[in-house]
Amino acid sequence: MQIGFFFWPYTPEYTARLATLGEELGFDMVGVADTPGNAMDPWVAMTLVAERTSRARIPICVTNAITRHPAVTAGAAASVDLIASGRVVLGLGAGHSGANVGAAPARPVALGEAATFMRRLLRGERAAWEGATTEIPWLRGPVPVYVAASGPRALRVAGAVADGAFVNYGLQKEHVAKVETAIGAGAREAERALDEMETWYVACLDCAERREVAFEKLGNILGFVAAYVLGPDPERRAVPPALVPAIREMRRIYTTRQREMDAALVTRLGLFDYLRGRLAVAGTPDDCLEQVRAASAAGVDRLMFTVSLAADPLRTVELFGRHVLPEVARS
Repeated sequence: MQIGFFFWPYTPEYTARLATLGEELGFDMVGVADTPGNAMDPWVAMTLVAERTSRARIPICVTNAITRHPAVTAGAAASVDLIASGRVVLGLGAGHSGANVGAAPARPVALGEAATFMRRLLRGERAAWEGATTEIPWLRGPVPVYVAASGPRALRVAGAVADGAFVNYGLQKEHVAKVETAIGAGAREAERALDEMETWYVACLDCAERREVAFEKLGNILGFVAAYVLGPDPERRAVPPALVPAIREMRRIYTTRQREMDAALVTRLGLFDYLRGRLAVAGTPDDCLEQVRAASAAGVDRLMFTVSLAADPLRTVELFGRHVLPEVARS
């Protein structure tokens, strides 16, 4: 199993420490999130990560074509890749936290168009966007474009146009089956082979010496993630019928702004255990190892963790890297 993580880059010092830890402990990816208003500019952070790593791949996980022009984003990815020597991955999503600056997320068709345009540019081709043709003549080498997806239409888009997918849907066998079906359908429509792309399953991670510490703030990221993974259409995203009203209420009142988040919200709505089991790996190192092995048995072979809102992201990465990664490697 390949395992990576990404985080909200709060300060240069914090970003450098997480990048160094990820590299030293053997994570396959060390990525940075694009979350307007919650953290530093992601391209500044990506540069810091590139300077402090030499092996791990570095994804932006993920940016969007709503708050950032796609040609400018492609150029930024190519620029960081000059420093990272072929390790950058451009992750592109609908723009969920773009709500922080008043932007609505992209629809799946628009997401696919932006991914196609950026992928062409980052493979050294000329490409047109809204009537203008551009290219990146100084591109050193191809930069892969991954699409972030949770709903069936976005998953089909990923299968049709992307080099890979960051999938946030769930870690159980039934979730993996639905993801593979949707991505496979998109690939077939585009006459592509599934082995042309990588699928990374995204999950929330919080690892601590004591389980209650890991669970204390987990509700923040569970609410943030579940709102866009399950909230738009809970009936069709395998949410048990009894929990659908609570999911709808959560989506109505949750926030993407960190300072306004309420870690107890999902608990009050009776959703904590369900969301933790579906969307997270959390607890002690032994707990986390057991959950990673269960995900592997369900068909997950690449895990991408968000540690952005963990109780202590640095400690989470250190504990998981020292105690869980070696055991996974031996499996």
